[in-house]
Amino acid sequence: MQVIAFNGSPRKGWNTATLLEKALAGAASKGAATELFHLYDLDFKGCKSCFGCKTRGGASYGRCAVKDDLTPILKSIESADAILLGSPIYFWGVSGEMKSLLERLMFPFYIYKKDGDPNRTLFPKKIRTGFIYTLNSTPERLKQIGFDGDISATEMFLKTIFGNAESLICYDTMQVEDYSKIYQDRFDPEAKAARRREQFPLDCQKAFEMGARFAAAQ
Repeated sequence: MQVIAFNGSPRKGWNTATLLEKALAGAASKGAATELFHLYDLDFKGCKSCFGCKTRGGASYGRCAVKDDLTPILKSIESADAILLGSPIYFWGVSGEMKSLLERLMFPFYIYKKDGDPNRTLFPKKIRTGFIYTLNSTPERLKQIGFDGDISATEMFLKTIFGNAESLICYDTMQVEDYSKIYQDRFDPEAKAARRREQFPLDCQKAFEMGARFAAAQ
């Protein structure tokens, strides 16, 4: 089986990327072939609202009509058995690159059918999808700003289009290795370092288990 992951963080060696690598390691432990794409390395934009993917009888019906670095990757997703997405939270939302990917990934397969119609996707099969979020805030703060609703909405759309969806939320992550080098008065550097030592390995284990579970389910 094949598991494809997308890193929506500009950093390739920090929280989000590390968790995705752990998830892929979990999938590989069950025999899956894996691939990780760093979105910030790709030249692409979000949906251009050309409606080529919605044009009846059109050459791009059910597929994104835009041609760029994302085009062959979107094509490969059709043969994948699972997708893993990862993004830090920037200003109460996923990164710009991840948002652009989600638009290009989901909209072409989504069918504008009436509410209640169970078949609202053109994706040819059911696959597992997992979203790993890394954020600087606590669970309480997440609910306070209302981002838990965004997570639920993304799960709903992923489930509608691909059949399955789950989320792994990693709270209160350490943003930088040395907080003395940046201006900030809100956080306790020692507490952040302790959190990374004690909690981040547990988050990595959860990510590994997610990847293994995805591969074993096929």
